[in-house]
Amino acid sequence: MLKKLQSKWKVSGWRFALILITFTLGGSLCGWLGRKLLLLTGLEKNIGWFILYIILISLLWPICVIVLSIFTGQYMFFKIYIKKIFSRFSSKKKQKSQAEPA
Repeated sequence: MLKKLQSKWKVSGWRFALILITFTLGGSLCGWLGRKLLLLTGLEKNIGWFILYIILISLLWPICVIVLSIFTGQYMFFKIYIKKIFSRFSSKKKQKSQAEPA
């Protein structure tokens, strides 16, 4: 599975390892920051807290990964990767809005 992903991204073994490390550290940092930020609000851990946590980490993840990618030297890879993710979301909205009559 990892070889398939490495060939899809067209990266060498060393660079692939750095990308995986960046994904791992970015996700961990994102979860840690999200939890700390929500604990600062003083909200109780109920269903609302978990919904806010999911929203918050969804917003924090791209930021955490981009910042960490600078230190691992993989900034260009993640810049393109995140841009591709956001374009998928925006293209679906455009296609849906163009299909509906005004």
